[in-house]
Amino acid sequence: MPFTRISLLAGKSPAYLAALSDSLDRALVDCFEVPENDRFVAIHQHQPHELVFDRTYRGGPRSDDFIVFHITTGKLRSPETKARFYQRLVETLAASPGVRPEDVMIVIADSTFEDWSFASGVSAGLPAQEARP
Repeated sequence: MPFTRISLLAGKSPAYLAALSDSLDRALVDCFEVPENDRFVAIHQHQPHELVFDRTYRGGPRSDDFIVFHITTGKLRSPETKARFYQRLVETLAASPGVRPEDVMIVIADSTFEDWSFASGVSAGLPAQEARP
């Protein structure tokens, strides 16, 4: 169950933001071993002075449509799985809502279930019988 923070400059429509989330979800399901309906996303829109980025570092040129996807995972994935996911995400975003691949930055922060509590303050790393309050 990944949790994704999407950061971009303010001003995009609700339909554009929904397309970002839908494209992310499709790529996660297709290439990142995430089941359907396992969707947790927070979208952060920033003023220009609140999102600072180099327009050419290791890619680009980046435009004002630059987007950062910061994905915190609940299980480790292989480098090959991550690489397939990166490619699939830029493909889905190019199709909808029309984001240029040069404007997509992806950061994956690996964690394990011990680092998560999905509800009620119960560690996701505990066996089911121990997790009940």
